[in-house]
Amino acid sequence: MNSIAEIAALIGDPARASILSALMAGRALTAGELAWHAGVSAQTASGHLGKLLAAKLICMEKQGRHRYYRLASAGVAQLLETLTVLAAAEPVGRRVVGPKDQALRLARTCYDHMAGKLGVALADALAARSYVVMDDDAAMITDAGRHFFHEFGLDLSSPSGSQRPICRACLDWSERRPHLAGRLGAALLARFLDLAWVQPVADSRALKLTGTGEREIHIRFHLRPGWQQG
Repeated sequence: MNSIAEIAALIGDPARASILSALMAGRALTAGELAWHAGVSAQTASGHLGKLLAAKLICMEKQGRHRYYRLASAGVAQLLETLTVLAAAEPVGRRVVGPKDQALRLARTCYDHMAGKLGVALADALAARSYVVMDDDAAMITDAGRHFFHEFGLDLSSPSGSQRPICRACLDWSERRPHLAGRLGAALLARFLDLAWVQPVADSRALKLTGTGEREIHIRFHLRPGWQQG
């Protein structure tokens, strides 16, 4: 069994931290792509990936001649997001926020669910309409919420053998308030992508909110006015 110190040492390496951060986008990436994200050679990336695989922080899938890597579980993603919140807890003004950071703060993926201002605004809107009830890191879907999500086309059934909660509050590192995770959070992101309401940004965790998406989200979810600036 891996000890806390061993896991911390693995994540604490800058290159491995960059690899794990890149996988927080929720997409499976090749060793070459991860080497680029970490700014290291392919040989060095291979060594880092081997250590992360041995610790079961990531998993590897083969498709033909290609090998793809992804985070091992939602639990790993939750750990990384929590560490990101702690790392961001620094005095205001010490870091200059550039355009890329602004895009990430507006909307991004947190493993397989939405985060940033959009994720928090959605959680607020669903709570305001009593579709979900949130308390600290706990969240619950109400009967009205189950009906709403069913009508919206979400399948919230649990895969066989899965112990993942249907709904969980995840503390957002940039907003310092919760967004929705669990099977509900994943289903919402998948549905938004299918409807082309949001689009992934290449080589980033950022999500682009489309014109159709901005209009339809306001109609369906009743986001509060000014959520993008809040």
